[in-house]
Amino acid sequence: MKDLVFDLINQEKTRQREGLELIPSENYVSAPVLEAMGSILTNKYSEGYPSFEGVPDWDETKIAKEVLPNYRYYGGQINVDRIERLAIDRACRLFGADHANVQPHSGANANEAVYYAWLSPGDKVLAMNLGHGGHLTHGSPVTRSAHIYKFVAYGTDADGDIDYEELEKLALSEDVRLILVGYSAFMKIPDFKRVVSIREKAEKKWGHEILLMADMAHVAGLIAAGVHPNPLEFGFNVMTTTTHKTLRGPRGGLIMTMGKVGSPLKKTPEKTLENIPILVDKAVFPGTQGGPLEHVIAAKAVAFGEALKPEFKAYAKKIVENAKVLAEELKKGGFVLQGDGTENHLILADMMKSFGIDGKMYEKALDMVGLTLNANALPGDTGGAFRPNGVRLGTPAITTRGLGVFEMKILANWMIKVAKICAKAKSTDGLDKYKDDLDKIHAEVRELALKFPVPSL
Repeated sequence: MKDLVFDLINQEKTRQREGLELIPSENYVSAPVLEAMGSILTNKYSEGYPSFEGVPDWDETKIAKEVLPNYRYYGGQINVDRIERLAIDRACRLFGADHANVQPHSGANANEAVYYAWLSPGDKVLAMNLGHGGHLTHGSPVTRSAHIYKFVAYGTDADGDIDYEELEKLALSEDVRLILVGYSAFMKIPDFKRVVSIREKAEKKWGHEILLMADMAHVAGLIAAGVHPNPLEFGFNVMTTTTHKTLRGPRGGLIMTMGKVGSPLKKTPEKTLENIPILVDKAVFPGTQGGPLEHVIAAKAVAFGEALKPEFKAYAKKIVENAKVLAEELKKGGFVLQGDGTENHLILADMMKSFGIDGKMYEKALDMVGLTLNANALPGDTGGAFRPNGVRLGTPAITTRGLGVFEMKILANWMIKVAKICAKAKSTDGLDKYKDDLDKIHAEVRELALKFPVPSL
């Protein structure tokens, strides 16, 4: 008899097939990625690292055949080493990095490792305010890192863009050791060149090196495809990301670094920007993690290989095109959007200004019709974390399924109808009065969703 867990997995398959995923941080992996993630590599312990000497100049065939020394604490690593080297090589080619660490279990772990590599307790970090679109790991007081390092927050301006004047003022008034550009709810393209210039001014004032870090978890796939600027090309030292979202891989983390590459398990090098690849490797293992998840690393390698193909570039362009069309259609229907639209894959809508409802009510109502997004706080939001005024949505997952510009207009029409129902209902409990209307929309959503199969399901 099968475990009840598998019944629930099958129910989730049905939910994914029959609904449409608008959460911008979610996506669907391919069958090969799923196969690698569910492989027997989960049986293998591989604490440590493969050797990196010479690998960047090799083709993939050589990487998959050669036997090199490694820095592991267990035997039987020949195949694991080769797989991890392939993942590293592909990540470096995707993002133009000198080195990549593919072992972080998540984006949060990746960020923590970079902090640990470069900072000392009490050092200051300049990062985006959580209420303006930053991530929990960028200084939220509920996180571990916020109890170790001092985070100084910059915000966004009236247009929804980074307030670069505030960022520069803080960099020159606070003796920061790390400047972080990154976010989980931001629809603009950062001015990386300007941030590099601010770093140069701050270094001159404070007389020490300042690490530039970009947390590009949301837009990594767009960067890999060349439809979004790459911070590493402007002078950033480190870029962290998750490997799902727009990159369309398994859930996990990734750190790209620029600088000198070497073994992290030898003597700890001097803390300089040139040595950041070694410092980061050492911070991941043994600094903040134990054994790597080699089945997930294999799935990362497969996803990176997919992202190197021309089809992925076309996919990434379609993500942005769909997002812009969806944003414009929502605006026509009365939605007030943060930043008046989007430059990437992500849309933020102010439901209170738009329809006099909170984001959580709208999230609940859309769940009832098979459309999934998440309530999200906006700058100056008074609704709190569990009743924010805004919602966050995006197009990576629906674009993977093949929906295009035509379907964006249909989606917007449904979202407008549901928002107007919410405005009449006035509360989540009041939605019961409009069950027939919501059921009708749900049937239409299901009919469309089934025309665009979920990959690998």
